[in-house]
Amino acid sequence: MTSGPERPRLRYLTVAEVAETMRVSKMTVYRLVHGGELPAVRVGRSFRVPQDALEAYLAASSVEVGDADRLTS
Repeated sequence: MTSGPERPRLRYLTVAEVAETMRVSKMTVYRLVHGGELPAVRVGRSFRVPQDALEAYLAASSVEVGDADRLTS
């Protein structure tokens, strides 16, 4: 019995996987999660970050090369 079109499975990443992807420390990821900047779900005592949430965060946080030059001036 099918109830409609199948949704793609959502992949959840550990804090360590997010840190490796972003090339930052795990503490930085915890700060983003606790600060509400990066959505996460709590599983027991750990956090899992939906992969699409990480991709959206990175897309929203990216800057153009010209913008980066202005930030350092």
